[in-house]
Amino acid sequence: MNNFSRRKFIKSGVSGSLLLGLPGSLVAGYPGTADHESKIKVGIIGTGNRGTWLMRELLKIDDVEITAVCDLYQDRADRAVSICRDTRNQNPQIYSDSKNTWKKLLDNGKLDAVIIATYWDSHAEIALYAMENGIYPGIEVPAALTVDDCWQLTETSEKTNIPCMMLENWSFRRDNLAALNMVRLGMLGEIVHSHCAHSHDCIDHWFFDRNTGEDRWAAEYLVRYNRDQYPTHSVGPVLSWLDINCGDVITEIYSTATASKGINAYMKRQFGEGHPNAKRTFSQGDIVTSLLKTKQGKTIVINYDMQLPRPYSNRWMLQGTLGIYDEEKGSIYLTENSPRYHQWELWQPYEEKYLHKWWEEGSDGGHGGTDFIMLREFINAVRVKGPVPLDVYDSAVMSAIVELSGISIQKNKPVPFPDFTKGKWKDRKPYFGLDKIA
Repeated sequence: MNNFSRRKFIKSGVSGSLLLGLPGSLVAGYPGTADHESKIKVGIIGTGNRGTWLMRELLKIDDVEITAVCDLYQDRADRAVSICRDTRNQNPQIYSDSKNTWKKLLDNGKLDAVIIATYWDSHAEIALYAMENGIYPGIEVPAALTVDDCWQLTETSEKTNIPCMMLENWSFRRDNLAALNMVRLGMLGEIVHSHCAHSHDCIDHWFFDRNTGEDRWAAEYLVRYNRDQYPTHSVGPVLSWLDINCGDVITEIYSTATASKGINAYMKRQFGEGHPNAKRTFSQGDIVTSLLKTKQGKTIVINYDMQLPRPYSNRWMLQGTLGIYDEEKGSIYLTENSPRYHQWELWQPYEEKYLHKWWEEGSDGGHGGTDFIMLREFINAVRVKGPVPLDVYDSAVMSAIVELSGISIQKNKPVPFPDFTKGKWKDRKPYFGLDKIA
């Protein structure tokens, strides 16, 4: 499916289902209706690889118009405009004259939503400014790098009644949503534990140039910090599986890190002993393991694993009183379904049987279609001026792990985890991806 039509959106009744998931503290400001004949005007801030990728996905949605693009580099902005012209005959305005030119884009009063795909340290600042201007921010991960910025995001969203969504695409994966349906049907019983990871060797393309070994922009964080730099792809789906912020809340985090060996070893292997990065001291440990505890007695283990040679894996595992799901094995065991005692079953038939409605509607594009579904549901929310599918509280929890894991490693002890809902978790009902419920 290349385009998601306005007619199909209206027939699906999605506006009503979105409003069911609206956080109680944000209800008052939403009219819940929109002019369905109007274009949804979207700006893109950051038109590098990721921002351009997301823009291409948005251009597949019929009533989206990219009206503005912004980047520090003129050639990237020009490329984005060319893509819009060639794909949908759209001609967005370019903002590229200074570091803070993104403020001009958000001040022009013509946007419904903005996609923020800049470097990590500017995500929160831009999102806050967008909400103050009445614009829905869709923020690339992580939404913020400090706990203070996470608090500012939640409090500004509450104050302005503008939803704020971090674009955590792995929450929208086909397999993760099918698992969520099974959890909500009670098939795994009461959930007590989950494991997750971001195991992705990024040394040769994200942190450093693969041809020269020179620093890319993210290398700075490996020099300065020792923490889980990238927890959101790990823990994103876990929050909905465990009803975090909707009946339960994380109370503390304890993180520990290995020594830093992988970066130096890679540089010696690829570029020789004399390369500057072969001898450089990096703060970042190769593996960071975090243990999180919840008020209701659940535990979550998260692994950061981005500096050692390995194939990609998220190693999701979900364990309850009636069974266990293991994504890496592609297997599941259910006491009431599995035919043999303590024998794994293949996961794939279950994924097909409990396919989420978002995937039944069809998908197309990046990361197996996940990016398109995420953006389609974000635009659906903007269209009806309703709640976003992944809310500001969950965005804050995922992002806060970055700084809190570093504090815990430094202190070598557990540290408290803030309750960004300020107690509302006790009464909030699960809202993400509501579909097949017993």
